[in-house]
Amino acid sequence: MKQTIILASSSIYRREILQRLQMNFSTVSPHTDEAILEGEKPQETALRLSQDKAKKVGAEYPHALIIGCDQVATLNGKQLGKPLNHNNATKQLRAMRGKEVTFHSALCLYNAETNNIQAEVVPYLVKFRKLTDEQIENYLTKEQPYHCAGSAKSEGLGIALIESMTGDDPNALIGLPLIKLVTMLKNEGVNII
Repeated sequence: MKQTIILASSSIYRREILQRLQMNFSTVSPHTDEAILEGEKPQETALRLSQDKAKKVGAEYPHALIIGCDQVATLNGKQLGKPLNHNNATKQLRAMRGKEVTFHSALCLYNAETNNIQAEVVPYLVKFRKLTDEQIENYLTKEQPYHCAGSAKSEGLGIALIESMTGDDPNALIGLPLIKLVTMLKNEGVNII
């Protein structure tokens, strides 16, 4: 019997990334509190939230493999949340221009039936161009990335904001490290190819 695979996310971007693996899956929004705990490091926040999301959905689907994801962006060690509006996105991009931002993309694969958890953080470094206020305004007006950590969508026009990128999996920047996921799925007996 094939195991049910569920992506614990309401993100259309993560769903699109996962579709690249050409496997059957469904999505369920985990509705979790994404508050940062006091004293928590960015990678700890991302890892905890990815596991919380997977376990919450796993409680509803006790025989499924659940994929949980979370991403925390940091600038000079400070966590950058989702801007949620134009004003906050403008502030974030102004602070990031000419600087390097680390995106901590956490991935969890939770087997709700066996209670087995595989979880890992995949970092990705992005150096932003020295953007003018006009370039920032033009970008935000065109793409409106208000629900993206770091106020930019690298898979869209946001690529024009970026000077360089460094990491093991470009999908991690969008929030779902596929290379690591393929390994985790294989560990659970799911072979993609």
